Amino acid sequence: MKRRCFLTTSFKSAAALALLPDIIPARLLGADAPGRKIQVAQIGCGRMGRSDLGNILTEPLARVVAVCDLDAKRLAAGRKMAEDYYAGQGEAGVMVKSFPDYHAVLASPEIDAVVVTVPDHSHALLAIEAAIAGKHVYVQKPVTYSIAEAIGLRRTVEARKIILQTGSQQRSEHPWHSFRAASEAVRNGRIGRLQTIRIGIGLDHPSGHRPAPMAVPENLDYEHWLGSAPAQPYMEGRVHPQNELQGRPGWITTEDFGLGMITNWGAHHVDIAHWAMGQELGGPQTIEARAEFMKNDLWTVHTTYHVEMLYPGNIRVILDQKFPTGIRFEGDEGWVFCTRSEDSNDSLPPLRASATKILSPLTGDAVRWPPSKSHHGNWLEGIAANRQPIAPIQQSARSLEACAAAWIGMKLKRKLTWDATTERFVGDDAANALRSRPARKPEYDFAQAMKQAGIA
Repeated sequence: MKRRCFLTTSFKSAAALALLPDIIPARLLGADAPGRKIQVAQIGCGRMGRSDLGNILTEPLARVVAVCDLDAKRLAAGRKMAEDYYAGQGEAGVMVKSFPDYHAVLASPEIDAVVVTVPDHSHALLAIEAAIAGKHVYVQKPVTYSIAEAIGLRRTVEARKIILQTGSQQRSEHPWHSFRAASEAVRNGRIGRLQTIRIGIGLDHPSGHRPAPMAVPENLDYEHWLGSAPAQPYMEGRVHPQNELQGRPGWITTEDFGLGMITNWGAHHVDIAHWAMGQELGGPQTIEARAEFMKNDLWTVHTTYHVEMLYPGNIRVILDQKFPTGIRFEGDEGWVFCTRSEDSNDSLPPLRASATKILSPLTGDAVRWPPSKSHHGNWLEGIAANRQPIAPIQQSARSLEACAAAWIGMKLKRKLTWDATTERFVGDDAANALRSRPARKPEYDFAQAMKQAGIA
């Protein structure tokens, strides 16, 4: 990118980050505010929920006061994890509240903020209802399941003026600084004019088992777990393991609950690509995608895939399962590659470039990302200081839109044209119909929740 272009884009991005709330709950202010911890509830106590909970517990600004899960086993384990942590810190007799219903969490006046770590299909409704209740929100990526949900969540956050952080941890300095360094280098023209971005997001494989209905475990509220998704019989392989907490849940590979790697890992890497391009508030112009989907299997998401998206400035973004996991930025003066260290398939470093000068220290007038040493800490600091975090909804919504548009291209098997201004496909009713899906019941309809709250 030319210097004038990326500086202009940087100022636009800064303006987006300046969409600050002008109010903050009175309970976070007052004479004793500097020493008061933010009261947090963890919603979802499975594999990623326990990861989020562990991070929040160690943050000095936070106090975990409640946990919530629809599975009684996971709820008990989450409560024990929090209480054991505080006991290990020398606090005897600490009691953390446990709720099987998140509505009770949102109704509690003592809770300031919630961490939403539930299956993708339930992100939007829960986060929207939390924002309506005035709770600050940390929500795992992909920020929502559908494009319409992302737009709805953004509108709700802005209407209620709460602080929302998306779990796009690659934006923060720890533990993967490689993504910040690579995208800053690209944004500052270190590889010349950006031409192509190649993204590898991994590959899902079929389970090898046919769908087989099962009895619902007594400890699981399956009706509410199913939420907005289409009605279907319970299958453990499509929900989460009953005998372990760390196993990869089956909903990740079941399309009614998550769209597969295109949004699972795509949300991470496309988000960083947007940062590097200066498209935090933009999106692709055209999408061409193809994929194979699992058939006659317990799981239903895509397997192999190839996606090509054209962005402003004639920049091509290509995703293919043949690429190594990570992001390779290619310009007319060199390239830079970044990945997570544990995702590297060889002994090469997670951050590398075609020339050492590309990754040399930036000069004083360079464009730099806002500081964020800890992703959860950055969210809590945003709440305390009344400022936007490193991964706000205004930007994560756009990352989800690009990934979901790619999935829609996979489904329709033809070229699509996207208008980032209207957030709709151009002249394509079939594609626009896939921007959302009807809720199974009115109580799970995010649009209905917004309407009842008076949010257009």
